[in-house]
Amino acid sequence: MNEQYDVVVIGGGTAGVVAAIQAGSAHAKTLLVEKTGMMGGTTTVGGVNFPGLFHAWGRQVIAGIGWELVSRCVAETGGTLPDFGNYHRPHWQLQIRVNRYVYSALCDEMVTDAGVEVRFHSMLAHLKPRTEGRGWQVTLCTKSGLTELDAAVVVDATGDANAAELAGFPLSIPESNQPATLSYQASGYDVADLDIDGINRKFDAEVRAGRLAYTDASWNTTEPDIARWLRSGGSQANHIHHINARDSEGKTRLELESRRSLLRLYRFLRQQPGLEKLIIDHVSAECGVRETATIRGQSTVTAEDYQSGRMWEDAVCHSFYPIDLHISSGAGLDMVKLAEGVVPTVPRGALLPAGGQNFIVAGRCISSDRLANSALRVQATCMATGQAAGAMAALSATRGLDPEGLPLSEVHSLLREHGAIVPGDGPPLLDEACTL
Repeated sequence: MNEQYDVVVIGGGTAGVVAAIQAGSAHAKTLLVEKTGMMGGTTTVGGVNFPGLFHAWGRQVIAGIGWELVSRCVAETGGTLPDFGNYHRPHWQLQIRVNRYVYSALCDEMVTDAGVEVRFHSMLAHLKPRTEGRGWQVTLCTKSGLTELDAAVVVDATGDANAAELAGFPLSIPESNQPATLSYQASGYDVADLDIDGINRKFDAEVRAGRLAYTDASWNTTEPDIARWLRSGGSQANHIHHINARDSEGKTRLELESRRSLLRLYRFLRQQPGLEKLIIDHVSAECGVRETATIRGQSTVTAEDYQSGRMWEDAVCHSFYPIDLHISSGAGLDMVKLAEGVVPTVPRGALLPAGGQNFIVAGRCISSDRLANSALRVQATCMATGQAAGAMAALSATRGLDPEGLPLSEVHSLLREHGAIVPGDGPPLLDEACTL
């Protein structure tokens, strides 16, 4: 017989780690499957080690397991948290800087302490409903070949809806997707010694000659902007365009193009006065991806729902971030702030594929339109949906009910037991319009 699990979580990234910890902590026999050798996903292998946003308008709206991981990491490394009460400053200043390596080790610790089994260097190969009993037959591709196991409930935390697609559920795939960003860090120079205007002119000439792209060093598609790259050491300063990385072919193209972009920029900069000793100190193992696909869920969060702060009847968590659509034209970003006091919620139905059974999705591929998803995709929200998915999966497996049929009060109760903030519990939400 195949080994039996209550819950199998596919993907050990931002949402998957939290989902597995929640399921394991609720005494479900849980397996976490991760394609790399490190947990944490975007925060670690993607190099975006500043998760947020956990607070809205000066009050915490997302807590629970994800918050515990982040705050533990800050405490372990002697860091400090932002002043969340000073919320009128730019939103990115309220994100929390973590040491990605300590964070990954803490993920390992909390996952194993929750009794979760981990399978690194493994990917989902096949998924089909069990012929006898409820749940799924799961085939994994490991370093030693294919292995099969059974799961009462599967959680897709791949970020790209890979498990949902293999299960046969319909996806929404954008005609064009947000550009990606390769996170890295450079040093070996002093900005004060540089002729930034002169470097910009030379950079512009190289772009016009077809040897560089403006977005090798910025998000701006229309003119050179080397200053931000130089002042930040290259941090989050590039855009890689027109590649959907939801499958291995697209992911390969993205990784190759992102490092090709870095190399041509590095070669150019090393030729500029004051940059002869430029060093690339760190390059993330994976290029950061913002958008690939979403499921078609039982509910779909629209931009109107998100920006109005709709209180869904089956809300399982909050979200908070501006509409943040990266684009391949103009300045490279369309950002729209939420009206003051608005705090969006996420419904259970957005985590459940239409027509699905014993299957839950967490993270950036939950059911939502493009504008809503550009905000829902960020790490704190992914952690919150991951915890909701883990709670529903554990209850579904142990109660023998489909996630859709679980009493919402039981889901909320389990989430509260593990520190999550449930929409409608009073402060920080004060009325049905979901505003403060």
